[in-house]
Amino acid sequence: MPRNDIDRIRDKIRLRYYDMSAHAMEEMAEDLLTILDVEEAVLNGQIIRVEKDDPRGTKYVVVGMALDQQTPVGVVGRFTSVGRYLIITVYEVTELEG
Repeated sequence: MPRNDIDRIRDKIRLRYYDMSAHAMEEMAEDLLTILDVEEAVLNGQIIRVEKDDPRGTKYVVVGMALDQQTPVGVVGRFTSVGRYLIITVYEVTELEG
């Protein structure tokens, strides 16, 4: 039975089978977010957009709440050729997306 994309992404986060780009680390720090905020956002969030136009692979935009359950966080990532999940960028959501 095929699993849906959000479950696959959450599994990678739970298993710590993911990487963060330098850009994602910079953006996370700039928005005063922690790695726990990013993980929590993915684990409780939903995919709001799938972008298939990137030649490096399909990108998933997940929005969920940070650890404080008050700060909305966006996490953009993709699966890599070696089966890991690469978080490309992270940001505090300041306006409604969808």
